[in-house]
Amino acid sequence: MVGIATNMWFWVIFIAFVLAMLALDLGVFHRTEHVVHPKEASIWVAVWVGLALVFAGGLFAVYGHHVGLTFLTGYVIEESLSIDNIFVMVLIFEYFKVPAWCQHRVLFYGILGALVMRGLFIGLGTVLLARFHWVIYIFGAMLIVTGVRMALKQDEEFDGDRNPVVRGARKLIPLSSEFHGKHFFVIENGKRLATPLLLVLILVEVTDLIFAIDSIPAIFGVTRDPFVVFTSNIFAILGLRSLYFLLAAVVDRFYLLKYGIAIILTFVGVKMIGEQWFRIHVLISLAAILGVLAISIGASLIWPQREKGPRFARAAGEKTGSMFGSRFRRDGSGRARNPR
Repeated sequence: MVGIATNMWFWVIFIAFVLAMLALDLGVFHRTEHVVHPKEASIWVAVWVGLALVFAGGLFAVYGHHVGLTFLTGYVIEESLSIDNIFVMVLIFEYFKVPAWCQHRVLFYGILGALVMRGLFIGLGTVLLARFHWVIYIFGAMLIVTGVRMALKQDEEFDGDRNPVVRGARKLIPLSSEFHGKHFFVIENGKRLATPLLLVLILVEVTDLIFAIDSIPAIFGVTRDPFVVFTSNIFAILGLRSLYFLLAAVVDRFYLLKYGIAIILTFVGVKMIGEQWFRIHVLISLAAILGVLAISIGASLIWPQREKGPRFARAAGEKTGSMFGSRFRRDGSGRARNPR
């Protein structure tokens, strides 16, 4: 494991690969803005998952089964947590009525910011754990608390008028009153103004920052190698956009998923705190995490909520399963209030 953590060429090659894939994505496949349909999204989900599996196979061949399984375990954890991120993105896009053909652009630039933030978080976590081993117990306790709160916490309202990020952005940034296509900025009456699309991008970035506070400690519960931590995070983030377009319309059906994620976070937290007394083999951890996800998703589909469909569920105030809640304010007609 020392070779992966210290070999600079692994970092250079991987980051070059990520940048090349992002350039190919935006510059070739999404050069013109369009609505991403589920069929296209499913193909890209398969591509990103396939690339992650190929990468895991490479680690398996070069460093052995333990490293390959460790990467896969971290990747599954990060991918499952990213699904909860989708719940919040659906709320944000619906509240602000973001045009469907603009959503990919927001998610693309949101992921660029997420790559930087995750890298900084991972670097900070690596330094802290190297110098202060007791930090692992703080990370473990954070995961346990988050898992318990996620399982017990009721859904909350998403109200853009009261959201502190939205309110702060409105005070600091001159905003236009309406969207201007795919543009984040526009000139109106000789003044440069930000469009609501930039406000949505800021919310997406802050959302990922909040999720990173849980996801980064979770992956450190599997491995301390910064390269494995970073790559598993990045592969999960790269596939997030496609996963969003694939699941956005049906994400509310997985209403029991939040309990599965809560169990996974608690499991990893307990594993981190108790590592000096007991060891859980990485294969057992991977099997347990996959089993919990399969059960929570399968149970959601076998025993669906009475009224299906994301729009009705949110109108009725039902749970989507997100750790951040599902409700947002509506006017008397049942439509989302004008966020501007």
